[in-house]
Amino acid sequence: MTAEERRAAILETLAQSAGPVSASALAGRFGVSRQLIVGDVALLRAGGAAIDATARGYVVQGRQAGLIRRAACRHQASDMAAELQIMVDNGCTVLDVIVEHPVYGQLTGTLGLASRYDVKEFIRRSEAAQPLSLLTEGAHLHTLSCPDEESFLRVREELRIAGFLLE
Repeated sequence: MTAEERRAAILETLAQSAGPVSASALAGRFGVSRQLIVGDVALLRAGGAAIDATARGYVVQGRQAGLIRRAACRHQASDMAAELQIMVDNGCTVLDVIVEHPVYGQLTGTLGLASRYDVKEFIRRSEAAQPLSLLTEGAHLHTLSCPDEESFLRVREELRIAGFLLE
């Protein structure tokens, strides 16, 4: 398989995947190093492929099902797990976190969290880093993919009750 064929196969694999695919998993599938996959993905992106890197792996942008809604939140870093669990417990997928930086403008971190397990793993990995919301005194947006409007309304109400909803 040539490098060009491998990159096409990587893009096809990501497009057909129901969730994120790690660089290690792609490396195993194609019999190459993880570093080579990272380079391939960088070249695909440079060529215009809409690929996001999440903490759990690569995903092709624009594959979210359901209603896309945003929730504005504010809380302490210690409340991050509780906030995210409210969202996934109501059937929504947390696609990203967005903060407005005074110098760089909008900064977005891709999350792709759909379950309590995803939240637990994200929180575990976050222990070694500071959340983006620290840049904005806890204020941030989350983009959610919700199965229906009722799910989103439940999320908003529970966030409001918990004191996390920024209104």
